[in-house]
Amino acid sequence: MRAARLIKMVLLLQSRPAMTAAELAAELEVSERTVARDAQALSEAGVPVYAERGRAGGYRLIGGYRTRLTGLARDEAEALFLSGLPAALREMGLEDAASAARLKVSAALLPSLRDASSSAARRFHLDAPSWYHEPRTPALLPAVADAVWDDRLLRARYRGRGGTEVERELAPYGLVLKAGVWYLCAAADGDFRVYRIDRFTAAKPAEERFERDEGFDLGEFWEARSAEFARSLLRTEVTVRVSERGARRLAYAGDRAAAAAALAQAPPAGPDGLRTVTLPMESLDVAYEQLLPLGPELEVLAPEALRARFAEAAERLHELYR
Repeated sequence: MRAARLIKMVLLLQSRPAMTAAELAAELEVSERTVARDAQALSEAGVPVYAERGRAGGYRLIGGYRTRLTGLARDEAEALFLSGLPAALREMGLEDAASAARLKVSAALLPSLRDASSSAARRFHLDAPSWYHEPRTPALLPAVADAVWDDRLLRARYRGRGGTEVERELAPYGLVLKAGVWYLCAAADGDFRVYRIDRFTAAKPAEERFERDEGFDLGEFWEARSAEFARSLLRTEVTVRVSERGARRLAYAGDRAAAAAALAQAPPAGPDGLRTVTLPMESLDVAYEQLLPLGPELEVLAPEALRARFAEAAERLHELYR
């Protein structure tokens, strides 16, 4: 436990010019007195940790000291190599840089850990695209990725859903790969928006850089925006009666969060074991396609037009299996 903390302390000091005792204590989740003891232990072990007293004082490494990654355990080294996603890096034009970085990390590891990269690759592979969809790499993805990494403004032409093209100057904050589709999260006209990269018809990084909002969290933004988008599609309500098995399968028939919320609000099952649930759906056509596979585990009560389609499908099945 202490050895891991000492390694983390060295790496923290190695990444910054200096840190106060309070900053180190917060990062390491210990007291300032423990920080002082750890600094003394490192110094006695030959790590040149220097303590400066006074209001502006703190701890720093002297003499350009750099530690090798000899503190990595095997599972930590393997996890490090798992963080590189080969297909995504290749599509962004970063495959060579990632390969060089892995070689440098491998060279810095202890000999007993040099096989961590191949060990991880043999045990884990990420296949991001969904089934039955041929992934296509947008031609302009490398240019967009360059702007993202360099914090450069992006001058682009974008094709909207109606086919109309508009010109935009974007502050590109981050890239998201979702089910084989690449998206750009960018600031435009004072608001953060999401753009499908395969809808860009032109994209060129500008010479000017933008000031990144340090409070922007890409993961949180994407989670909130994707949930908002999913909710915006659910414009139709369908009332159904489902069995216990059907209720379990509802999560796989449409929007998982919407199904869970609808089931939570539904009354308990009646004596016949069936529950009446009102589901938000995208449209009647989508409801038909998504709910029909539940077969006899679900009965549509409303709207009448959808119930009639299910009744017709049931009659056709009856004729087939008479």
